[in-house]
Amino acid sequence: MWEESDVQLVLVEWLKPHEEIKVKARDKLLDMTKRWGGYTKPLLVDMNTGAILDGHHRLSVARELGLSKIPAICLNYLSSEEIILELWPSSVLESITKSMVIDMCESDDLFPPKTTKHTTIFDLPPILVSLDELK
Repeated sequence: MWEESDVQLVLVEWLKPHEEIKVKARDKLLDMTKRWGGYTKPLLVDMNTGAILDGHHRLSVARELGLSKIPAICLNYLSSEEIILELWPSSVLESITKSMVIDMCESDDLFPPKTTKHTTIFDLPPILVSLDELK
């Protein structure tokens, strides 16, 4: 089970997305993040590559705010049984593998929004990391 102590602050510049975001959803989250004065949910990230597994919109918010760090839980994605990869029903892909996600992160391309769905065995812990801590 993940706890608040599993959350670490990682450099925004280290992180690599694998799919595009929906700008409207990001703008709504940006507004909420400003109102909360911080982040209430960590990103889920591969510790070896910086690949974002969950939190593309949160990364985009961090970039919009000019933050240098962001809260994340880092795990070994390819060997972890705590995270399950699926496709969203609206995905244009027939199938997906964890290696395909890593390959996309390391390329100059991105999957369309809501291509992959990562679910975890344990819920991400609720947090509150202030924007001041992330500058």
